[in-house]
Amino acid sequence: YMLRVRLYHLGEDRYILSGVFHHIASDGWSNGLLTQEFIELYGALSTSRTPVLGDLSIQYADYALWQRQYIEGAVLDEQLSYWEDQLTGAVPLSLPTDYPRPEVQSNEGASLSFTLDKELSDSLHALCQQEGVTMFMTLLAAFKIVLSRYKGQEDICIGTSIANRPQEALEHMIGFFVNTLALRSDLSGNPTFLDFLSRVKQVTLDSYDNQDAPFEKVVDRVVEDRDMSKNPLFQVMFSLHNVQEEEDVAIEGLTIRP
Repeated sequence: YMLRVRLYHLGEDRYILSGVFHHIASDGWSNGLLTQEFIELYGALSTSRTPVLGDLSIQYADYALWQRQYIEGAVLDEQLSYWEDQLTGAVPLSLPTDYPRPEVQSNEGASLSFTLDKELSDSLHALCQQEGVTMFMTLLAAFKIVLSRYKGQEDICIGTSIANRPQEALEHMIGFFVNTLALRSDLSGNPTFLDFLSRVKQVTLDSYDNQDAPFEKVVDRVVEDRDMSKNPLFQVMFSLHNVQEEEDVAIEGLTIRP
């Protein structure tokens, strides 16, 4: 099932309603929509009022049909040609590691968290405004420079995910829309940071113009020989979650947490 829900009775008036949303039918954007709609429906039922939910002009099936009909033929070939020109000959990023890479990838890993202070954060926002770029572009440029320094490599290709909801009608729909982009940048010529930021901006904007091509089709077009110990095209992903983190939500008699 795409959405599984179970109610646990803990005794007296204590319950837990647990929901599991399959990623094949949802993305991070969808999680927020599901929570908002649940709160509205629960609030309406508990106060005997009519829930207020926006009408959907289309359903996910309509989008899937449009995607199948639109992303084929000349449109698909044009976008795949862009990715072929952009990614052919990309050198895999081989960062120094503490352990040998396994023959088949695993999902083992760890996390490291840190916080940028307000002064640095404000400076970054000012830089973005000054250069006409987004925070994503600025942080991506800085991150690519760090990777280049670690490896001593000028050709840096890393992946990122994109919400892929360009039409307003898709903004209120639950479903899996996310696509993956491979962003390749050239650090040759020892550019200044602002020069490199300009390069990253252009590559990013061009990639957005060609975001409809499914990543698996890009891989089929560009990658000739697959190595099961590595991801195709890139080994590092960068993602900027520029929406508020999901936190515990309290409504009368109920707490919702991700």
